[in-house]
Amino acid sequence: MSSAANASNRFANALRETRSSLGITQEDFGVVSSRTYVSSLERGIKVPTLSKIDELASVMGIHPLTLLTLAYAKSSDPKAVAQVLQTVRNELDAKLDMPTGL
Repeated sequence: MSSAANASNRFANALRETRSSLGITQEDFGVVSSRTYVSSLERGIKVPTLSKIDELASVMGIHPLTLLTLAYAKSSDPKAVAQVLQTVRNELDAKLDMPTGL
């Protein structure tokens, strides 16, 4: 399985688990997506755009990075989430310390 397929499956799991934990149904996304589209995302059949991730997160009342963090943490284990967040923090710190124009 390719890394793109793995990322798609991880996003599918993160979306499904987050939606379920919040008590939100696929139909509740009706203002931004059809139930069929949300179902295809949750099964890893389709891959969302950044705009769609933003819309989905908005319906769930979470920041889009929360959804992506859960996808890239590969599990909702607090240690896995903390590791992803630390990686992002380190990369942002390195990027922000770079001279302007690079």
